[in-house]
Amino acid sequence: MLRKEKNDIEKRLNREEEEEDDDVGGRGLQAWERDYADERSWESLQEDESGLLRPIDNKTLYHAQYRKRLRTTTATRIQKGLIRFLYVVIDLSRAAGETDYKPSRMIVVSRQVEAFIREFFDQNPLSQLGLVTLKDGVAHCLTDLGGSPESHVQALMGKLTSSGDASLQNGLDLVQSLLNQIPTYGHREVLILYSALSTCDPGDIMETIQKCKASKIRCSVIGLSAELYICKYLCQETGGTYAIALDEYHLKELVIEHAPPPPAIAEFAIANLIKMGFPQRAAEGVISICSCHKEAKVGGGYTCPRCKARVCELPTECQICGLTLVSSPHLARSYHHLFPITPFDDVTPSVSNDPRNLPRNCFGCQQSLVNPGNMPASCVCCPKCKQYFCLDCDIYIHESLHNCPGCESFRQSKSIGCE
Repeated sequence: MLRKEKNDIEKRLNREEEEEDDDVGGRGLQAWERDYADERSWESLQEDESGLLRPIDNKTLYHAQYRKRLRTTTATRIQKGLIRFLYVVIDLSRAAGETDYKPSRMIVVSRQVEAFIREFFDQNPLSQLGLVTLKDGVAHCLTDLGGSPESHVQALMGKLTSSGDASLQNGLDLVQSLLNQIPTYGHREVLILYSALSTCDPGDIMETIQKCKASKIRCSVIGLSAELYICKYLCQETGGTYAIALDEYHLKELVIEHAPPPPAIAEFAIANLIKMGFPQRAAEGVISICSCHKEAKVGGGYTCPRCKARVCELPTECQICGLTLVSSPHLARSYHHLFPITPFDDVTPSVSNDPRNLPRNCFGCQQSLVNPGNMPASCVCCPKCKQYFCLDCDIYIHESLHNCPGCESFRQSKSIGCE
């Protein structure tokens, strides 16, 4: 009898402890309230014209936002900087440990920076990137300027700790001294991901901002908290952009917007001839000293055509003779920024309401352009070849392929006909 009562008491105490833990973990919310708070399902609803709630069509919404950005970037023909030298400055102060972004600001920022690094080198094969971190009032150069996305990602993931205060002035002083060594044909840029609401500086940050302006460094800031005047002033003085992220998805959009080349600063708009070398791939199994790492390596790498020094990756600058080393695919992949594809036209409702005026399949992926119920789906039309494409192909053609399949097939058939 006593043993049974003892067991009942232990079960009751364990149940009370579990309820207390749930209250602490759920911030005093009931179980059903925590489910809704974690999922935030009300954010996936919107009100239609009749006042009814319906799920948000994320695909159509994303495509509309993409086409808006596409129109703004191709509205005017402006010169862009194809050879960019960009430093990404990441705030790893104690503010980066806040959990308003799940699981924390630091983890979310690291994910977006990793995606940005890969997208940056995909769109800017002739450019170089470096990483700088801010913590404990000091700026640390995590990686030097280079063209290897994997080395930057590995270095970043190995240093994810947050502590102390952030010093915006120390970060700007560091990148300004590093970018001052860049040749005049290179476009100097800084992208700052700032989490803190203040900056702990050792001197006058206004003088540092004027130094960056005099060095023609374009500084842009993406904030994860409230707007700061000093960040806004920095962007205005140097010709950059300043934005505040509302959530993780908005942060991703703001970061990726800096991947394509920005408009060139007026002083850089003068055309220059740049000497470049096209190194050959070194033979496998040959032992040589790497000029960039100052150590002996076996096989792989590239040989500078001028001084015959060995480098590990392209694009880069030869450490011995200073020649810019690239490969021919790098030049070809940069070409599309000079002559972007014309944005496709949205199919008007009058045309889409009549299925006879539309083909039943997308010209690119051959997927059906008809929804269940024989209703036409959203699509676009190339203004030159008049072929119809689905929304996914529209984004793929303008962001990755950089060639219209309809126009290319028309050119090919025309050349065959001439023969």
